[in-house]
Amino acid sequence: SQEALQRIVTTLANKNEELHHFIETLNHTLGRVQVNSSRVVSDLEEEFDTLYSILDEMKESMTRTIKQETVRKSHELQSTNALESAEELLEFANNALHITEEEEFSKAAKQIKDRVTMAPAFRLTMKPKASENMTHLMVDFSQERKTLQGLQFLPVPRAPEIVVSECLVSDNEVTVSWKMPAEDRKIDHYILEFRKTMHEGLPRVKDEQCWEELHDICSTQHTLTGLKFDSRYMNFRVRACNKAAAGDYSDPVTLETKAFNFSFDCSSSHLNLKVDDTSVEWDPQGGKASDGKGKGKENKGRSATPSPKRTSVTRSPAPRGARDRFTGESYTVLGDSTIECGQHYWEVRSQKDCKSYSVGVAYKTLGKFEQLGKTCTSWCIHINNWLQNSFAAKHNNKAKNLDVPVPDSIGIYCDFDRGQLSFYNAENKQLLHSFKMKFTQPVVPAFMVPSAVRSFQKTENGLSGSNSSLSNHQLQEPTATDTISFYENMSSVEALVQPAV
Repeated sequence: SQEALQRIVTTLANKNEELHHFIETLNHTLGRVQVNSSRVVSDLEEEFDTLYSILDEMKESMTRTIKQETVRKSHELQSTNALESAEELLEFANNALHITEEEEFSKAAKQIKDRVTMAPAFRLTMKPKASENMTHLMVDFSQERKTLQGLQFLPVPRAPEIVVSECLVSDNEVTVSWKMPAEDRKIDHYILEFRKTMHEGLPRVKDEQCWEELHDICSTQHTLTGLKFDSRYMNFRVRACNKAAAGDYSDPVTLETKAFNFSFDCSSSHLNLKVDDTSVEWDPQGGKASDGKGKGKENKGRSATPSPKRTSVTRSPAPRGARDRFTGESYTVLGDSTIECGQHYWEVRSQKDCKSYSVGVAYKTLGKFEQLGKTCTSWCIHINNWLQNSFAAKHNNKAKNLDVPVPDSIGIYCDFDRGQLSFYNAENKQLLHSFKMKFTQPVVPAFMVPSAVRSFQKTENGLSGSNSSLSNHQLQEPTATDTISFYENMSSVEALVQPAV
């Protein structure tokens, strides 16, 4: 049938793509073999040159020692003056034989006797002060020669094995664990490489990201912190190193960041808002045409790994028409994800020329005529720079003016279990306002773009968020990206719940 043939064609196309990827991998590997071969030959020559240099230095030093010993012995052998002393005494004795006066002769004879007794020539044992033997400066290189003849390449460490079951992706962190296939006590350190990717499965040669390296890891586990899960997956590989060589990479693994994507529920948004998964535009003609002068935008969101012990966020996109659209003055759009428990944090960054908007949370039962902050089922921060500047926290139709500068980025932290909703200046971690309540229903991210806004620009960085999270009693440094993100398993942030300065 045509459907069966289509499946066969699709399968062949997929196999063809896999073959192309495999050929690319082979070509890449072949090129790396040539490069690595040249590198190891160069390293080998450098090691032998170093060895030659050491041998030359040792040869020069030992030769210098032999020459110094030769000079010392020659000096000692040449410094003996006994013969000269004996010849001088013999001449004095011959002269004494010609003395005729008895008294003078006796005196000369006594001097000769004393000098003979004391003369070095007669006291010497006739043994040289130095020996001609130089064997004490001989060397035996038999052991060294044997060592050099047994010189081999240093065994390269085997490739580690990444233990996927012990790896963890959670709250802006990834913990990677690995093991060696056999014990190797010569391992000095490990090198961990990682990169972000949108592809599942084995890494591709022509991927969108380059490998990043972490050196000098001394254990078989490492945790990367401060990450932004702006890609769906992350590739990892690790290699072991001894003092002189690095082993092969482990088989690469791909860990899913398990980002929970929430989009905007376009089926229930106000008709004057043109909404898709990643953007919101003001549309005065009810979505049938676009007004180029006034646009607003929100972006897609993702999260770190949910807790394995519980599911705190659920997403079940409602079919179009499942609830009434917002209408009247409620220019509202909700996220299509519900928060049922746990701790969650996301950020909203507005355009510099953005005049008015509201961000917060609401029950999904928010009425179609109701505006954020004007009901008991919604909580928000409202920014208005259009006609009269205002910055206020709103709930149940009550507003509390916030006497602080309006930040470029607003962080929203929702602790569902403790009934806490807090808004922060994402740049300096200043608490702007905190609501305390008991949530009786799941909540969803909520946004409102008033019709008076005429200065939003439809760009990739409209109202956007980052992947910062709350942990260790402080906010992580936020980074502007094109995502709005939720995070699970974050530590308590009670230390941050204090009046804004």
